[in-house]
Amino acid sequence: MPKIRVSVIGCGYWGKNLVRNFAELGALGAVCDPNPELASKASKEYNVPSLTFEEILKSDIDGVVIAAPAAQHYELSHKALTSGKHVFVEKPLSLKIEEAKKLCTLSAQMDKTLMVGHLLQYHPAFLELKQLIAKGNLGRLLYIYSNRLNLGKFRNEENILWSFAPHDISMILSLADNLPEAVYATGTCHLNPRIHDVTSTHLLFKNGIQAHIFVSWLHPYKEQKLVVVGDRGMAVFDDGLSWGEKLKIFPHQVTWIDGLPQPEKADVIHIPIEVAEPLKIECQHFLDCIIHHQKPRTDGPEGLRVLQVLDAAQRSLSSQENITLNMETLPYFSHETALVDPGCEIGQGTKIWHFSHILKGTKIGEECVIGQNVMIGPDVIIGNRCKIQNNVSLYKGVTLEDGVFCGPSCVFTNVHNPRAEVERKDEFRPTYVEKGVTIGANATIICGNRLGAYSLIGAGAVITKDVKPHAIMVGNPARQIGWVSHAGEKLKDDLICPREGTRYHLVNEYLHEIKENDTSLKTA
Repeated sequence: MPKIRVSVIGCGYWGKNLVRNFAELGALGAVCDPNPELASKASKEYNVPSLTFEEILKSDIDGVVIAAPAAQHYELSHKALTSGKHVFVEKPLSLKIEEAKKLCTLSAQMDKTLMVGHLLQYHPAFLELKQLIAKGNLGRLLYIYSNRLNLGKFRNEENILWSFAPHDISMILSLADNLPEAVYATGTCHLNPRIHDVTSTHLLFKNGIQAHIFVSWLHPYKEQKLVVVGDRGMAVFDDGLSWGEKLKIFPHQVTWIDGLPQPEKADVIHIPIEVAEPLKIECQHFLDCIIHHQKPRTDGPEGLRVLQVLDAAQRSLSSQENITLNMETLPYFSHETALVDPGCEIGQGTKIWHFSHILKGTKIGEECVIGQNVMIGPDVIIGNRCKIQNNVSLYKGVTLEDGVFCGPSCVFTNVHNPRAEVERKDEFRPTYVEKGVTIGANATIICGNRLGAYSLIGAGAVITKDVKPHAIMVGNPARQIGWVSHAGEKLKDDLICPREGTRYHLVNEYLHEIKENDTSLKTA
């Protein structure tokens, strides 16, 4: 496993915890802080150099961990990504939505990890809570509320909403699996007329879930509690309790008697939780994402969504009005009837139309068009500028390179001899479709085969073997009847594309394009 080295930018109040954890993980390469005393102390304690930010950007450090004031997050993250560094930035991602969008775009362009420090998404109790919800233990979610209360630490540069609420917003958005349609916030300023000390934020989601977040630094005692109410049970994540008490399930029910709801209380269930430091889990996750080129649980787009809710809540505080969020915030379009599972990666400009379902682990490139009633996944890979027409299913094991066209109702398989009562998931065979391939309507692609670049599969054809690049295949079983150009034109005996004038030669029964001023033959 490759050795990853990171530098922590900011060694103060919270940064020192990041320094400690990355040092314990063996990944701390350097520290940086504008306060020479803090930087020197961390440097000596963990035996790593203290460098300026510019020196770190010029070094061979793999990633930077930013624990600077929020107003500096955008500038530092932008410079680090531009310099080719992976970035882990504490919340919030930025103070401005447009800046956060730029960071997400830059991260994708540079192919570098961008992760936001929403710590509680890495807490073992929250991770277990998500699994319980996914298994249906609480039924359909109805209501979520969160309290984050304490006496201090008072801030002069940000209000309680921006200081305390991001973690709770992050958890709630993760559980609701969407942005809210509307946000309403109220609050009061007691210590400073410009800075809210207490806020209550209300979220309304399209799927009917409602949530509220109560935060205050003028409270007599510390409380960090998340309550989730479903139609089959309730759960409480109380981070102020001991590990054996942090997560509880209340399998209460409501029955109707003579038209009136009646509570049926049940005994509380204590959920065992593995004792582990959430910050260390979060730090290890950042390293793992760099090593394995994985999407972080709290990546840039997730940080952007949290920022959008914070921004809406702040505007509501100022205007005392309900704020409707612009739901078209994703880099891709997804119709309201389409379903995109968590854990998918979908590129800029892609469109997903009516009643389609993208299953977890699927990666879809940029500028793709996914038609109606399409099922893709899990773990399918699709390149850029592909077009998947109506009623197509792409199962696990299918890979499409750039520019592939899948005609209406074409069929992919993933096992040769399926039986409804015989489990054969370990017998799935991969299907690889190279760049520029066209698959006609109602064609069937038997699994385990490779379709060569720019080949053309006729409507209704059944592919039972590998297909050569540029080959035209028709029939059942499909047979080759000729050659097709890059532009999709059938080639005559002269092997010249009638649309583009491109000339081809046959070499060892494979078609090769002839490049101008190039006597060599290069496989198309």
